[in-house]
Amino acid sequence: MSTGTGTSAGPGTGTPKALGPDAERAPRSLAETVLRVRELSIGGALVLLVLGTWLANPSFLDGQGVEDLLLNSAILVLLATGQSVVVLTRNIDLSVGSVVGLSAFACGSFVSGSDHGPVAVLLLGTALGVLCGLVSGALVSFGQVPALVVTLGMLYVLQGVGHAWAHGDQINAADVPDSVLELGSGGVLGVPYLPLISAAVLTCTAYYLRSYRGGRELYAIGSSPEAARLAGIPLRRRVLAAYAFSGAVAGFAGALWLARFGTVVADAANGWELTVVSAVVVGGLAITGGVGTVWGAALGALLLTTMGSALVVLKVNPFWEQAITGVLLLAAICADRVVRHRTTEALRKRRRP
Repeated sequence: MSTGTGTSAGPGTGTPKALGPDAERAPRSLAETVLRVRELSIGGALVLLVLGTWLANPSFLDGQGVEDLLLNSAILVLLATGQSVVVLTRNIDLSVGSVVGLSAFACGSFVSGSDHGPVAVLLLGTALGVLCGLVSGALVSFGQVPALVVTLGMLYVLQGVGHAWAHGDQINAADVPDSVLELGSGGVLGVPYLPLISAAVLTCTAYYLRSYRGGRELYAIGSSPEAARLAGIPLRRRVLAAYAFSGAVAGFAGALWLARFGTVVADAANGWELTVVSAVVVGGLAITGGVGTVWGAALGALLLTTMGSALVVLKVNPFWEQAITGVLLLAAICADRVVRHRTTEALRKRRRP
C-alpha cells in the first residue's frame, strides 16, 4: 500500500544496513497492518449500523432504500476523495462546499434553456473547480499562507460571488436539459450513475496514490515536509497539484449536484465542508498528514451518510446527527493520537539492532 511507503518517508524511518532487508520491510508492514485494522473497524461499524437499522425497520434495505443510500453518499464520497489528497499533505480545504455551490449554479446557468449535454456540464464544473483550487493552492504553497486562513477566506469569497451572481434567483429543473437530469436519475442495470462515477474517481485516485511516484510523494510531504524537501521532492508543486485536484473534484461534484437535484440555489452544499472534513478524519486520515487512504475516507463518508439516513428512518431528532458526528470526529482524532504513539514506539523497537 502507498500508505506504508509514504509513512516510512518520515524522519527517523531510515533503516541501518545492519538490520537487513527483513527489518527494512518491518516498519512498512506494521504501518500497513495498522491502517488495514482502522479501515476494517470503520467498515465493521458501518455494517453494524446498517444491520441494526434494518432490524428495527426492514424497509431500510429495500430497493428504494438502497438506491437512496447510494445516491445520498455519492457526492460526499467524491468530496472526501478530493479532500483526502489535500489532508495527506498536512493541509486542509474548507472551500469545497462553496466550490460545489458555485459550480452547480454556474453549470445550471450555462445549460438553462439550452441543449448542452452532460459532457459540457461536467467539463465546465471541473474547469471552474480547478481554477478555484489553483488560487487556494498558490496562496498556500507559494504564498506560504496558512491553509486554514486561505481556504476559509475562499469559502466566503465564493459564497459572496455566488450570491452576487444569483441575486436571489435559482435554477429550476424545468430549465435543465433532460440529458443532464438523466445523469442524476438514470443508471446501468439498476445501479445509479452517480455512485458508479464516484467509485471510478475513488479507484483511480487510490491507484495513483499507491502506484505513482507523485502519489507517494504526497505521503512523504505529510509525514515530514522538511525531510521531503531534503529528499528533493517539489513541495510547492505537489501541494498546488493537491489543491487543484481537490478543486477539480469539488467542481465536478457541483455539476453532478445539478444533475441530481435539478433545482439549484447559489448556496447549495452550504456547510458541507465540515461534513467532508469529518468524513475524512473519521475514515482514518490523520489531520496532521501522511497517514490514511482514500478508501478509509470513502468509508467515513458512507458511515456519516448512512447514519443520517438511519436516524431519519428511526425517527430520531436530526439534532443527534450533528452530535454523533461530533463525537465520532473527536473519537477519531483521539484514536489517531493513540495509534500514532503506539506505532512510533513499535517502529522504534524494531529498528534497534
